[in-house]
Amino acid sequence: MSSSDAKRVLVPIADDSEEIETACITDTLTRFGASVTVASVKPDGELVCKMSRGIKFMADTTIDAAAKEEWDLIALPGGMPGAEHLRDSEPLISLLEEQKKAKKTYAAVCASPAVVLASKGLLPEDSATCYPAPGFREAIKAVESDDEVVVSGNVITSQGPGTSLKFALQLGESLYGKEKADEIAAQMLVER
Repeated sequence: MSSSDAKRVLVPIADDSEEIETACITDTLTRFGASVTVASVKPDGELVCKMSRGIKFMADTTIDAAAKEEWDLIALPGGMPGAEHLRDSEPLISLLEEQKKAKKTYAAVCASPAVVLASKGLLPEDSATCYPAPGFREAIKAVESDDEVVVSGNVITSQGPGTSLKFALQLGESLYGKEKADEIAAQMLVER
């Protein structure tokens, strides 16, 4: 696959984003051949984010720089209060609103479907899932699903760290098709 065929994926992170989810999204989509960019939403432009379990991730760019580009997919990890930091990033919310308007894919896992997407009117009207905790489930109550990964039009949601590989494979399938997703899953020893 040439680099011109690579789908462009944005993964925004913040202090206290969930590292398993971030790593699953970025690693898995890179295996598909996607060009994955990690963007820090920290207001001071700092690229190093201390994740929810203390591991430090270095973003590739800032959200302000990323907001000037177009993306085939924007995928949000969860983690608390990382999801709140994502929700409070105006450039990120503007990107997500543009993604929705253009009917391009966007996705969220763990706390982010409730904290980011639901709070900003970006959840689909028929079905979504999130981390199965009362505060989060209530935020998506109208569309709540118990499925580990939910695809609703151009929006993909998932429950948390333990569902992150299936989530990332579904993101890859949305970009590259089922055959490629099955191939990557087999290489990673993941049953689908």
